[in-house]
Amino acid sequence: MQEPLSYHKNFEKLTYEEKQLLEEAKKSIADFVEKSSAISDVPYSTRNAHAKTYAVLKGEFVIGAELPFELKAIFNKEKYNITVRLSNAHLKINNGGKDIPAYGFAIKIKDDADRTIANYPLVNFPLFPINSVTKFLKLFTVINRFFVKKTNYLFPLLKQLYTLIPNLLYMPFLKHVFRFIRNKNNFILSFDYHSVGVYRIGDYMVKIKLSPKNAAENFGKNVSVKKGIEDFFRAHHFESDVFVQFCYNLKDQPVNILNRDWKNSTFIKIGEIRLDKDALLNPKDCGNELLSFNPYESAEILQPVGKIQKLRDEAYKVSLQTRKKINTLLKYK
Repeated sequence: MQEPLSYHKNFEKLTYEEKQLLEEAKKSIADFVEKSSAISDVPYSTRNAHAKTYAVLKGEFVIGAELPFELKAIFNKEKYNITVRLSNAHLKINNGGKDIPAYGFAIKIKDDADRTIANYPLVNFPLFPINSVTKFLKLFTVINRFFVKKTNYLFPLLKQLYTLIPNLLYMPFLKHVFRFIRNKNNFILSFDYHSVGVYRIGDYMVKIKLSPKNAAENFGKNVSVKKGIEDFFRAHHFESDVFVQFCYNLKDQPVNILNRDWKNSTFIKIGEIRLDKDALLNPKDCGNELLSFNPYESAEILQPVGKIQKLRDEAYKVSLQTRKKINTLLKYK
C-alpha cells in the first residue's frame, strides 16, 4: 500500500467572511427548529435536515480480519456496539404521500462504557454539488428562512439555486444523478451509503462507503418506507460491508472538491455492519429522537476533514441545543 497523505488542520480553515456567514446560518437553524413543529405538523421540534426518522436500530460494527495494519491500533477490538438511524434528507417531515428517495444511514459507534467513539452520518448519494463554503452557507440560510417565512424568501431562494446550475451540470455529478433516478424506487436498505466528505482515521484521511449484502432492491415495493423497514426486520437480519478509500494525493483524491469521485484509490474493506431481526427500537421515544450524530462528537482522530464538513459542527450543536430546549419543555415522549 502506498503511503497515504497525512491530515492537516489547514484543510478546514475558514475565512473571516465564511465565519460571518456561518453565524447567520446558525441563527437561521435556530429559527427553523423553533418553528419546525408547525412546519412539519408534528408535536415536537425536529432537526433542520434529515428531519424524518424511519427507524432507530441497535447493532454491531464487526472489524474485519483484513483490516489494514495502519488502522489496527485505532480499531483494536473485534466488534463495537452501534446505534443506527435511518432517515429522509428533507428538512420537512412528509406526513402523507411518497418521500423523495434521499436517505440517511447514520451510525454511532460506542465503546464498552457506552461512550461515543465516532458518528458517521452517511447518505445514499456519493457526491455533494457545492464546493464553495460561501455559496453553501448562503443557500442553506435562505432555505431555512424560506421554510419559516415562505414567500418573503422565494426570490432569494430561486436566485441562490440559479447560481448552482454550473455545479449540477458537471458530467461526473450528472452520471450519479441519472443512476440515482434509475434506482429511485429501490428499498432503502439496498442502497450504498457514503460519507460524501472526508474523515480522519488516525493521521490518514478517508472516504467511507457502506455496501449492503442481503437487502433486495425490490423489497417493500408496495408499502411505505417505514413499513418496509419494519417488515424487513421481522423476517431478516441486515449485513453490510464497510469500505474506506485513502487519500494519497489531492489531485486524484481532493478533500474540498465534493462533486468529484476519488480516483486511483481502491476501496478497502475494514469490517461489517450487522443488525439483527430484533434490532428495531422505538423511533418516537424522546431519547431516540434527540440522538445526535454530529461527526465532531467523535474521538479527535476520527473526526471530519474539510471546509464544508467543518460547518457541521456548529450547525449540529445549534440544532440539538434548540431541539433539546423545546422538546424538554414539551415533555415530548
